[in-house]
Amino acid sequence: MTEQSIRQDGLGLAPAREPDAEVPPEAALRRRIRRHAARYAAAAGLRAPLLLADLRRHARAVLAQASCPDAYEKYAATWLNNELWRRALAAVPFAHRMLLLPQCLRAVGCTAASDEYGLLCRGCGQCVIGSLAEEAAQLGYVVLVAEGSPVVMSLIESRKVQGLIGVSCTAMLERVFPYVDASGLPALAVPLLTAGCKDTLLDAEEIWEAIYLSGPEQRVGPDLEALRRQVESWFAPEALAALLGSPQTQAEQLALAQLAGPGKRWRPVLTVSVCRTLDSLADEAVLRRLAVAVECFHKASLVHDDIEDDDATRYGRATLHAAQGVPAALNVGDYLLGLGYELLAGCGLSPERTGRILQAAAAGHRELCIGQGLELSWRRQRQSLGVADVVEIFRRKTAPAFEVAMRIGALAAGAQEACEALAACSRELGVAYQIRDDIEDVQRDAHGRNSPSILDALRREAASPEATQRARAMLEDGRARAIAAVRRLGDMHLRQLLRKVVAKIFHEADTLDCCHDDHPRHDSGGQPGPADARA
Repeated sequence: MTEQSIRQDGLGLAPAREPDAEVPPEAALRRRIRRHAARYAAAAGLRAPLLLADLRRHARAVLAQASCPDAYEKYAATWLNNELWRRALAAVPFAHRMLLLPQCLRAVGCTAASDEYGLLCRGCGQCVIGSLAEEAAQLGYVVLVAEGSPVVMSLIESRKVQGLIGVSCTAMLERVFPYVDASGLPALAVPLLTAGCKDTLLDAEEIWEAIYLSGPEQRVGPDLEALRRQVESWFAPEALAALLGSPQTQAEQLALAQLAGPGKRWRPVLTVSVCRTLDSLADEAVLRRLAVAVECFHKASLVHDDIEDDDATRYGRATLHAAQGVPAALNVGDYLLGLGYELLAGCGLSPERTGRILQAAAAGHRELCIGQGLELSWRRQRQSLGVADVVEIFRRKTAPAFEVAMRIGALAAGAQEACEALAACSRELGVAYQIRDDIEDVQRDAHGRNSPSILDALRREAASPEATQRARAMLEDGRARAIAAVRRLGDMHLRQLLRKVVAKIFHEADTLDCCHDDHPRHDSGGQPGPADARA
């Protein structure tokens, strides 16, 4: 497959079907078409509304500029039309917008009832409908889960909403287009990657960006991918040398090599993203020191973990202690810890904020060591651990790194009130992250893992071969709780940022799975009643 699809759990644990032939199969290709659509609309001075024939003609021109085949014409036309309406919809307050979701997003075996207007979602958490509907409703949206042009027409005629975001397959979007176009209602369409009401896929980034679209008078959140690129540039050897000085000793050289070495940089990205979201004017020099400090702590923990786990390789190359010996590696790990605290202490913030940041880092450092100590104790005694015991180790060993990264970002922005929700989110992220690693180790047929396993604990407690399925349920439950914690944050853009971060941490394809439910009403043209009955 050219891009990993996401199943019902939305976590990339098993392949699903590929996107339809008329939809670009790769996220990067879809982004490219969207960028070219935006540039083309601006350069050509296009204005809404466009006739469908003209829209198709311009869409083919967009595809030509993007060096993409005409097979993606409907997809390109959808996003080109979105560009024409984007600013108008952005000016519509959330409380006057409608989110229209198709019933084919419902989970297998969904028992929610339907009325003449659509699905009555109970928010059980088994599919993406509840998550999307709840977040949109919190913003003020009116949400309907229904299909067919009659529903859209009744919404338009009701005039209870001033803007519309609709999700459907490209065929249905094409059928609805004339009605929406004729109304002059600002609308954005988010195409499903697959049709047919079975194994349908939805691009997570596309739907969340549409839901959170805000007008120029509102503060715009940071671009996560742009921040990731910026943070990554800070770890180039020359950038590190400019910040830390040229390494003079072997210990400094080895430490710098660890910082510049491979890694996902999620922790410094979290720090910078949280701070930038809460304080758009945050000083880059301050952020750089904070980001490098957070990565110092992370790389130090990896060096020490590799020694304690006796791992010979990491990132496809020899671990530091395997290459340089245990004493040298221990020294480098300790040096990185000291360097991290030095960077925090001299970050340039007020003494009050700096003190809180140092306290958060020290508390996280201590908690991580306690979690690692629990694991080391288990290795010595090899006692049987229950599920709760394993989860506690995960919570204390992995979660602190996420928590420290986000806390530092919030404290640097002076948003101490956000720390509690961020801590709750990080605790659930840390546990889910470790459970996912356990499941992936099984899928890779990994052997000789020298750490507690949630799968082993589940097998012992339940004496059942269904441990993997139960672990996946725990994984999704933890992810859902992390998102619930995010929703407690008062800042809308911080919620949006962390929702995107959660999606990217747990799967790179950035698609949400929809349903395996073959719902007969999808293209049946059922006759719902007036939309304003719920509006």
